[in-house]
Amino acid sequence: MPRKDEAIVLTPGSLYRIKSLESRDKPLETIGVFKGYAAIAHDTAIVLDVDISAGDKKERLVRLIPSHMIISIDVLKAEKAEELKESDSNAVYFG
Repeated sequence: MPRKDEAIVLTPGSLYRIKSLESRDKPLETIGVFKGYAAIAHDTAIVLDVDISAGDKKERLVRLIPSHMIISIDVLKAEKAEELKESDSNAVYFG
């Protein structure tokens, strides 16, 4: 459990279960390894490596989930957050 003065952040390499909006009746559930953030037009998305199974086919893909579509995030396996230098930051800027 984080201390009160520690921010909760998504850490690269951690495994998350994310529920996001898909339809009115049910959310889309995605389980994958967090890779970072991406800009989509004027929005920010989280990037996950995902394994998809459909019958005999197994496929690995990268899924981008726009932040405004996220309903919940469950931490399944957390990696330690590394101390980042300001130049190594994965922040997204809009101009």
